[in-house]
Amino acid sequence: MKVLMHRIMIVAMLACSVSAADKVKAPELIRLSKAAPAVFREALVATLGQAEIQKGIAVIGENGDFLWAVENGKQPELYIDDAAVVKLTRLDGDLWFHAGKVVTGRSFNFHYIVDGAKFGGRTDIPAFGPDSYDQPGVPKGTLSEKLTHTSQMYEGMTSDYWIYVPAQYDPNVPAALMVWHDGQRLVPREEPARLQIAIDNLIHQKKIPVMIQVFTAPGMVGTRAMRATQYDTMSDKFARYLRDELLPEVYKKYNIRKDGYSRGIAGYSSGGISSFTVAWFQPDQFTRVLAQIPSLVSIGWTPGGTNEGGNMYPFKVRREPKRNIRVYVQDGINDGEQQWGSWPLQAIQFANGLKLRGYDFKLSYGTGTHNDNDGRAKVPEQLTWLWRGYDPAKTEQVYEMDAEEKAKPLFRVKIFNRDF
Repeated sequence: MKVLMHRIMIVAMLACSVSAADKVKAPELIRLSKAAPAVFREALVATLGQAEIQKGIAVIGENGDFLWAVENGKQPELYIDDAAVVKLTRLDGDLWFHAGKVVTGRSFNFHYIVDGAKFGGRTDIPAFGPDSYDQPGVPKGTLSEKLTHTSQMYEGMTSDYWIYVPAQYDPNVPAALMVWHDGQRLVPREEPARLQIAIDNLIHQKKIPVMIQVFTAPGMVGTRAMRATQYDTMSDKFARYLRDELLPEVYKKYNIRKDGYSRGIAGYSSGGISSFTVAWFQPDQFTRVLAQIPSLVSIGWTPGGTNEGGNMYPFKVRREPKRNIRVYVQDGINDGEQQWGSWPLQAIQFANGLKLRGYDFKLSYGTGTHNDNDGRAKVPEQLTWLWRGYDPAKTEQVYEMDAEEKAKPLFRVKIFNRDF
């Protein structure tokens, strides 16, 4: 009797705390699914949306705990990354749901099988882990207001940037540095990237050093976007722009280390290849590279012209003098196939080139499309790997492939969507 009364009280409390029209966060919605069916249904529709539920694309999650909902006349079976997981539970009528856990620190795809046919589903759902959420006792850094730089090197170009300063920064102690391409996407503290939170947690855990982060957006010349010009051009121009124009503005405000050992650079897509280009041409300035879904394709190449495209990097790393840099590459089997080239195949070619030459590198290869959610979810792992072994007493290190990678074979390709 006491147990029954306790359950009734919990249901009543939940019902009082949630209005029928209220959107709720994933943990509360999952709690409602276990204790208050009537309130749960209303909160479910308010949070996920009737249209998305009907289409079979409704999902919400936090820290590995996820909830799926779908409306269908027959019982759906949930598949995650093409593996059968569970048949959904009927809430009432044609409304079905499932609450369960997924592996964090990566993205995943899902769909349903209903009466033998595929239905609904979405790709590239990020499953952020605990290091991507605010944790008790972890001090928060400070993001600057939007700053704007007017370039001399790119005539007529203005570009916005932001500076993120960790709480542990001491003006008397030179800080490490990371530069992030497409920085405008990293300004919100929470969705979509949760980068600022991850940085706070990793610095607090001493997994990465105290670092100033510079979030730089692509420039504009009037109404002309300069992203491809800056990011997809295989030359040292953008590297020089950072070294000679943008970063000196940051140095005026903060005490930052100048040795390449203490500096990293990151980006996704064209920003991913640009990150590698900067370190390739100026390894004295940046030695730690995070390339998420890098565009190792021919966007920057003009037929009949003299400009090379990023498609050449898998071969350049095999044939040209080795640079002293550390490289983390992230891509997925469903990345793009376009007129410029094949993102997933080029990533494998690139990784094999790095391996053959003995680079200190890592390839993370998931199921994602040309979408940065997998990289976003992996940021804590990526930064921890990239900055492993960092010693502030040093100004240089000869990077060597770690023993675990040395013991592994080259990457090989298996075609899985056709029979031969």
